[in-house]
Amino acid sequence: MNESNNSIEGLHELLSILQFIDVGLVVLDRDYQVSLWNSFMENHSGLSGSDVAGKCFFDIFPDVQEDWLRRKIDSVFHLKNRAFSAWKHHPFLTKFQSDRPITGSSEWMYQNFTAFPLANPRGEVDKVCLMIYDVTDIALREQAFQSANKQLEELSQIDGLTQLFNRRTWEGMLSMEYKRSGRSDLVSSVVMFDIDHFKQVNDTYGHQAGDEIIRMVAKTLRQQQRETDISGRYGGEEFGVILPDTNSEGALVFCERLRKAIEKSVTTFDGQEIPITISLGIAETHDNDGDHTKWLQHSDEALYQSKEGGRNMSKIFKHYDS
Repeated sequence: MNESNNSIEGLHELLSILQFIDVGLVVLDRDYQVSLWNSFMENHSGLSGSDVAGKCFFDIFPDVQEDWLRRKIDSVFHLKNRAFSAWKHHPFLTKFQSDRPITGSSEWMYQNFTAFPLANPRGEVDKVCLMIYDVTDIALREQAFQSANKQLEELSQIDGLTQLFNRRTWEGMLSMEYKRSGRSDLVSSVVMFDIDHFKQVNDTYGHQAGDEIIRMVAKTLRQQQRETDISGRYGGEEFGVILPDTNSEGALVFCERLRKAIEKSVTTFDGQEIPITISLGIAETHDNDGDHTKWLQHSDEALYQSKEGGRNMSKIFKHYDS
């Protein structure tokens, strides 16, 4: 009698644990009909055990991806092994609202789930138990971590003052464009330009005024370039622009448009208007360049010609093939 009482008491304790454990428990038969539904499922679905008893799981949750879940459950019946799904591959099994609306940033509960076989006294697997775990906190933390890493990666590529690519990143893109241009047999151009008499601006108006001018130039550059063009701050007051699939004549059109736009712009700092101009140098890709550094050097030489010629102008580097 004592053994019987102990068994009943043990069963009662087990059922209490199953009911109140903070994991969703659902038992399904081969027709996907519900035979067990614990408190977790009741609380998050709004349906009691009596509401769902004997009903098909897919009728209870019509938004579940049925084909995907059937394959998971059927594999448990046939192979008598567990099946798993993680939130990274499938964000949720059932669409439960997140109970973290204040601290969390997800409307829905992220879930992992495990399905494992349940055998009857004859050893036949006639039911499957689904265990649904709320992993919203883990998912949100990992997403926040990935977002922070992405921002740090972007910051490492971006010049803080201009929000253009920094020199290291831009030069890396220049190298890739040089190789791409060579493979495609299409001409691309690189433009180097800087702000005329910038040291004089800094000496006269101060470095804060100089920073405002650099920001204005970068903003104007973004407005004038195409989506496919790649611009960067090369250093100080010097900028670079990669113009894919553009010959030197096309690059000259771009440079003149940019030069005139900046010439017309006036930066005001502490009530003083500071007019500025830029000088630009252009170089096409060429078979004899050898690599992107020579290509860049040619645009620098063209920039030097612009400065020697009186500034506020654009010059194209001329190749003289031997």
